[in-house]
Amino acid sequence: MNTPSFKVQVIGHEWALDLLERQHAAGRIPQALLLTGPPNVGKSTVARFLAQRLNCQGTPQPCGQCASCRKIISGNHPDVRILDGDNQALKIDDIRNLQRELSLSPNEGQYRVVALCNFERATQSAANALLKTLEEPASQVVLALTATDPGTLLPTIVSRCQMLALRPLSTPTVAKALQDYWQATPEQAELLAQLAAGRLGWAVKALTDQELLARRERYLQELVELLGMGRAERLAYAQQLSRDGVMLKEALTLWLTIWRDLLLLQSGAAQTKIMNLDWRDRLQALARRSSLTQASEMVACLRTALINLERNVNPRLNLEVLLLKLPSSR
Repeated sequence: MNTPSFKVQVIGHEWALDLLERQHAAGRIPQALLLTGPPNVGKSTVARFLAQRLNCQGTPQPCGQCASCRKIISGNHPDVRILDGDNQALKIDDIRNLQRELSLSPNEGQYRVVALCNFERATQSAANALLKTLEEPASQVVLALTATDPGTLLPTIVSRCQMLALRPLSTPTVAKALQDYWQATPEQAELLAQLAAGRLGWAVKALTDQELLARRERYLQELVELLGMGRAERLAYAQQLSRDGVMLKEALTLWLTIWRDLLLLQSGAAQTKIMNLDWRDRLQALARRSSLTQASEMVACLRTALINLERNVNPRLNLEVLLLKLPSSR
């Protein structure tokens, strides 16, 4: 009978794990890490793996069997904190409470490890408060910040961290992982790996959360309908969708994949596989109703709109400007 493993499973990013292992072996563990990369690419997973590696009580480390490894997986280790609130801004009180904890010696492990996920969501006062901890870190403390783009953080924070820029995984790597670890069928794995654009975390969510794929279908169908709408209808749609910033970002990201696929089809880049494989027939129809110039312009507009969201541009105004630039199929 096989004993279940409680080891954090990192798919890909071997270079980052190798670097951290070499630093650990040399006694030069970075006390402040900044893990960057696209959403769901594996940043918090690497942070959890590091927490296991530093506090594992067995061999090889992390062993996935000892009490420490088990507690980290279950989220019950007293010396490991993962602050990963969904779309919640990290506030100054959170940092102050954290600083009080970090001033104490570890309870059970060798290190207190804290992962501050999506740190770009932190308030300005919270970011400033963290600087003191980064300037005077305790010897048994390791902080791991994650962010999609280091440019959204205070330069003084970035300069005090060792940065690891995680890259999207290859499509075959994502597809194989989905079959090996999450029992996806070959058909599911191929589609989701292509849609994920190297983000294994997104692919796993899509495999286990049918609502995510249902929303994808709805947003893509709404994009098609918007092409046939007039100005007033588009503005009414913008008013509705912009009320939820999370859903707005999800919709824009999906629309970007559609216009990217149209750009590939219209430019004759047959050697590059489109992302939305299940929409191939509808994409072919859309390609016949739009031009290469329009597809190129919409890719640029959608990228700008997504950047504007990160810069806190008014969501409704941002979406209105985008929708009024959409081509019309009327």
